[in-house]
Amino acid sequence: MSERSAAPGGLALVESLVNTLDIETGADSLDTPEGRARLGVTETGLADARELRESLRAALLAHAGHPPHRAVTPLGTLLARAPLRVAVDDHDGSARLAPADPGPLLSRIAAAVAEALVAGTWTRLKACEAGTCHWAYYDRSPAGRGRWCSMRVCGARAKMRRYRAKGP
Repeated sequence: MSERSAAPGGLALVESLVNTLDIETGADSLDTPEGRARLGVTETGLADARELRESLRAALLAHAGHPPHRAVTPLGTLLARAPLRVAVDDHDGSARLAPADPGPLLSRIAAAVAEALVAGTWTRLKACEAGTCHWAYYDRSPAGRGRWCSMRVCGARAKMRRYRAKGP
């Protein structure tokens, strides 16, 4: 839905997972083998991927100052199941947090969140405030106060609703 460019670094994976569900139409790319394969999700891991997606969406709504869209498992509870390790580059000595097991989606998401925390970009990943959208987007606005995934769609709809509510 968004015309914005993808989130930086590992946040692109988080954004991609959250955006597998189009709330307005109900289309869920995790329903297709291609959609699951794109994220490395198996049929047996589908319920866990959806639970993670909605917990991430709730966290991204919180980044934008909004309450959760529904009751979800707290993201911290889910991420605690994905142990990370410190990986040190032999050539330059740089260090980063990496998944202890890089295969599962949960492990890759945990590493992406850790990377974003260190980079200071985690709270810039938000969910659109439009109740029929909640699409994930990376807020590149200077003040970090973006509200919609798309100014042309969700932003325009919100502004039109406010205009109409004012009356004649």
